[in-house]
Amino acid sequence: MTSAVTKAAKAASKPKPAKKPIDPKKAEARRAAIPAAVIKLHKLILKSLDDDKAEDIVSIELTGKSSIADFLVVASGRSSRQVAAIAEHLVERITRETGKKVRAEGKAVGDWVLIDTGDIVVHIFRPEVRSFYNLEKMWGAAIPEPAAA
Repeated sequence: MTSAVTKAAKAASKPKPAKKPIDPKKAEARRAAIPAAVIKLHKLILKSLDDDKAEDIVSIELTGKSSIADFLVVASGRSSRQVAAIAEHLVERITRETGKKVRAEGKAVGDWVLIDTGDIVVHIFRPEVRSFYNLEKMWGAAIPEPAAA
């Protein structure tokens, strides 16, 4: 009779299947399906973050992988005050340029601000909070292709 520890050790030692590489043709087809307005909004968000000196800006395409958004954008500010200011400016620019009313959650504290535009989700962190949650690792790792219908 084997113990639970031995079973766990055997399970842990089994090789994990290799992640399926992303097919460039499928990725290109997904990008082509993104509406022009979303691409324009994505560019606006990246420019606004860059203009406001956000650091370590990362954009992750989620099209075809998740229904929550087409893009996930993660950036850092050096302090709570800068995080809140970057978020406030971004909300103002999106509203001014697109007419869309977007809300930001977490501006009062300034450790982590989430802005959801519907098509793009933006996270702005203080560096310590960003490294703790590590969203890039969770979403940026090779996300498996959805199963064929």
